[in-house]
Amino acid sequence: MPLFARTSRFMRVAVSSNCGPCTLEYAHGNEIPDTCRKGGVSSVSLTTAIDGSSMGRYTSQVLHSSHEMRQLVAQAHRVGQSVGLVPTMGALHRGHLSLVDASIGECDRTIVTIFVNPTQFLPGEDYDRYPRSVPADLELLSEYPVEWVFAPSVEEMYPRRFSTYVHPPAVSEPWEGVQRPGHFRGVTTVVLKLFHIIPADVAYFGHKDYQQSQVIRRMVEDLSLPITIRVCPTVRDPDGMALSSRNQYLQPHERNIGLSISQGLNLATDLVAQGERRASVVLERVRRVLEEAGVTSIDYVALVHPDTMESVSTINNPTLAIVAVWVGATRLIDNRLIG
Repeated sequence: MPLFARTSRFMRVAVSSNCGPCTLEYAHGNEIPDTCRKGGVSSVSLTTAIDGSSMGRYTSQVLHSSHEMRQLVAQAHRVGQSVGLVPTMGALHRGHLSLVDASIGECDRTIVTIFVNPTQFLPGEDYDRYPRSVPADLELLSEYPVEWVFAPSVEEMYPRRFSTYVHPPAVSEPWEGVQRPGHFRGVTTVVLKLFHIIPADVAYFGHKDYQQSQVIRRMVEDLSLPITIRVCPTVRDPDGMALSSRNQYLQPHERNIGLSISQGLNLATDLVAQGERRASVVLERVRRVLEEAGVTSIDYVALVHPDTMESVSTINNPTLAIVAVWVGATRLIDNRLIG
């Protein structure tokens, strides 16, 4: 029996043929045939409407082998398809899914990685209790046409006798570099490994982890890596709280305290919009908001140059307001571009 489907509206269709995957587009009412000029079709799946709306539920192929993952990316590139990469540590939320959306909108194939990377956690941090929920993550991803999910084991990423690490660039040194020494060494090492295993065309990161995105951008530039870095906007709950996998640690009263972070960033934005240019004044007002809300401790509140992450004393150009605080046993970070 011929394998075909009739489209209900203009849509994109993923076709797996004998010579590899390709993507075809069909208008309303056209039949999707079971052959193409490049070879016989082995499977056909509706992926997404051209207008971006969902066409149903999808099943991603989950891979654990670096070799198999690399082969699939090479196969996609051989037939001229672009590949987008969304690196995550799992415990997915709408922020991660916005990165997936961005990749689907720009690339032919999208890969999500799920790996809780031990080398970026310091002793005493939350590596052991970091939320791990791969089945729930796959359920969320079933709403999106993500072709592959790469979920390696620790042994796959760091085999016995592993001893090579990336020395992170200078932009890693302040702020998070001071508070979490060694953290960015782990980040740059695992991201570089992922870029080699998955030589994607574009990789997507969130603005909430802004210093991390700058570290990765600099590493890519310094090492002449053939990949484009996209930094996508922070996704927030309606009350302004930046989405984070660690938010699930918070008790209800702690979450209320955590709202002071976005409230402080809102105040900084308003002060600058009203003409305040003295960084010391803005920072003092933001600290007051945090302290009055009852944060447990403040790692830093700063106004920095968005490229170098160096402190500024006067706000004359676009400036990044960055905050890191503890609420109970949970560390929260956020930022806002102001000025």
